[in-house]
Amino acid sequence: MQACINDILEAFRAPLNGFISRRVSDKRDAEEILQETLLKIYKEIDTLKDTEKIHAWIYQITRNTIIDYYRKNAKALQYDELREQMADEWNENLNFNEEIAVCLKSMLDSLPEIYRQAILLTEYDNLSQKELSEKLGLSVSGAKSRVQRARQKLKKMLTGCCQLEFDAMGNIIEFQHKSKDCKYC
Repeated sequence: MQACINDILEAFRAPLNGFISRRVSDKRDAEEILQETLLKIYKEIDTLKDTEKIHAWIYQITRNTIIDYYRKNAKALQYDELREQMADEWNENLNFNEEIAVCLKSMLDSLPEIYRQAILLTEYDNLSQKELSEKLGLSVSGAKSRVQRARQKLKKMLTGCCQLEFDAMGNIIEFQHKSKDCKYC
């Protein structure tokens, strides 16, 4: 495990340094925050329950360390200003969601009509699955199955095209296209 944590820390050192440096103007402060963050990651790695979410977990520790640093040291940058920076970051995350929404629209358009209709009526028109069953003349279990299959097909297309990382609220915090040849994005 020791070698594994060292690899993780080394892999995240440069990206975290850039992340912190964009939020902290003083280089010495940024380096101190980086060191404190890496130490927290090292000490708390055993508390990570889902290793697939390590990226989001590490960046949440980093955000919290930046906020704690400013609170503790009462720097010139006030908490409200830092919160504004974090709001800007939140907006960046929304931009990820918007980019993925473009891909999803293309994916949705490529679904067979019965699945596209099920998703549009339940997700966009906010029909319950019972209302969907009535509208389409299906049994409730038939409507549920159709929505579930449609979601599975969309998920398969999305995960086949993109590598996604989510925050605790389900917002996309990072994504990469797996291939430039993705026919949807």
